Amino acid sequence: MLDGVRPDETSARDGAARETLLEVNNIEVIYNHVILVLKGVSLSVPRGGITALLGGNGAGKTTTLKAISNLLHSERGEVTKGTISYRGERVQDLDPAALVKRGVIQVMEGRHCFEHLTVEENLMTGAFTRRDGKAAVLRDLEMVYEYFPRLKERRKSQAGYTSGGEQQMCAIGRALMSRPEMVLLDEPSMGLAPQLVEQIFEIVKAVNEGEGVSFLLAEQNTNVALRYAHYGYILENGRVVMDGPAQALRENPDVKEFYLGMSDEGRKSFRDVRSYRRRKRWLA
Repeated sequence: MLDGVRPDETSARDGAARETLLEVNNIEVIYNHVILVLKGVSLSVPRGGITALLGGNGAGKTTTLKAISNLLHSERGEVTKGTISYRGERVQDLDPAALVKRGVIQVMEGRHCFEHLTVEENLMTGAFTRRDGKAAVLRDLEMVYEYFPRLKERRKSQAGYTSGGEQQMCAIGRALMSRPEMVLLDEPSMGLAPQLVEQIFEIVKAVNEGEGVSFLLAEQNTNVALRYAHYGYILENGRVVMDGPAQALRENPDVKEFYLGMSDEGRKSFRDVRSYRRRKRWLA
């Protein structure tokens, strides 16, 4: 934690205080009854905020998201300690479908689409749990097309034959069709060209500001994530080792050196900073 500031006490970019929507309190996750993956992870996500979960491959980011969305059981994982609350109610024992109905949905890493369906058919599957009528669903389909005009152009194309960026847009758009209050977004930049990464994050920002959707995004690309997030948590080996407002994390010398490849002397190579595991000040 930086300067003793918690995200629910921190103003987002507009300076307004935010109500806490999601609260993860000191959870442990074990796979196959043996492998301890998360070790006392705590975090909170404010209503209307973009919160980044940062760290390298294997740090525990995806496991944290799956613990929240209750998708761990399909991989023989379980939350063995701690609590997960959404809007003040414990939700860790709900099945994933019940959590979607409450407004929380996860976009898995890897741009999972139904390859044999068209783009528009993929989007419509996201509205499966809704009961507010066809007209409302069609309005939201047009809303998704406004944020993702490329999807409207490709709406009749088979999803399996679209580009990686289009598939990522389709996966996010499908999640928005469920009318979520919170989206858990896992590695949105994975495998995408830099210009597409910027485009995806710009859309996330627009949806956050235009629709009030809260985001908890897991991302290895620390640089881009901290430019769009309001608050960030850094995971290492299943633990939160640092958290704070995104701007403060971007300016923190350890984060600049270990995750952004920068130091007071300028940009460093991986060879220059790879000794970080032996001297991280926040683990001292």
